[in-house]
Amino acid sequence: MKVIGETDRLPQGSTVATIGMFDGVHLGHATLIDFLKQQASAQGKQSLVITFLRHPRQVLRPDEPFGLIMPLADRLSQLEALGPDLLLTLDFNTEIAKLNSSQFIELLHDRYGVTALVAGYNHHFGHNRGGTFADYQRDGERHGVNVLKAPEYLGQYAPVSSTIVRGLIAAGRVVDAMHCMGRPYTLRGKVVHGFHNGRGLGFPTANVGMIDAGLLLPHNGAYAVLAHVAGQRLQGMANIGKRPTLDNGNQLSIEVNLFDFEDDIYGEDIMLEFISFLRLEFKMCGLDELKQQLTLDRSNAKRLLKEYLTTKQS
Repeated sequence: MKVIGETDRLPQGSTVATIGMFDGVHLGHATLIDFLKQQASAQGKQSLVITFLRHPRQVLRPDEPFGLIMPLADRLSQLEALGPDLLLTLDFNTEIAKLNSSQFIELLHDRYGVTALVAGYNHHFGHNRGGTFADYQRDGERHGVNVLKAPEYLGQYAPVSSTIVRGLIAAGRVVDAMHCMGRPYTLRGKVVHGFHNGRGLGFPTANVGMIDAGLLLPHNGAYAVLAHVAGQRLQGMANIGKRPTLDNGNQLSIEVNLFDFEDDIYGEDIMLEFISFLRLEFKMCGLDELKQQLTLDRSNAKRLLKEYLTTKQS
């Protein structure tokens, strides 16, 4: 796959394209891109996936809180794994936002060689987003672009959309989000110094910081996770929250207790795969109750991770 930028030009009549944010790169997106590749192959053209650098909501409604499922680098990597010929990163800005669907299709045709545009079954584009699919087809005809509707994903976990996945993650339903995406929700950061309370309880934790501020975080609580750090994949449990039992203030922290691991990993990059929700965060009566709860959490996390890894290998 070749990645191109918005200033690049492609030969006239050379591509069949689809366009979208593709946040989360879920199973619905995989269905869309498979259809795109089939159409491009049948027409002897290259398949082109066009994705935005910024989400339209971040440009059009910057004051509204909004979190992405994944950073750009991960999105591009997951799109590459789906195997299109070309991937175009397009900056969604106020100028792009002003284009109606006809003007946008004309841009795709003239600059990127698009002769067919595959639209998701519920996708809308152009500032006249209220247009019907028939309107888009008529717009395409005026510019020599055949607008096609991709089939809807109808798998076991349908319907699937980025909005649905965001809602699941925000609610802590990481297992359901995993089913929609076909892989676990992940979070990347660096191991930084934290409060250092866990070691005294027998549960030393790595504090995960330097997380992209534009990303969505799961609901506060404890989770069974797989951690990728220092070239290793480790089992553990993570807590997202404000540590109410330890009275550490209102600062949100993300901490992970790595099972059977005591190496110094401060400053290392870390990626967490959220495998299962364990429990909500709540204030306990004291350190003894907290230690008992952490012991139970660890037991449950080990069981859930074993079930996940066994199922994945079968």
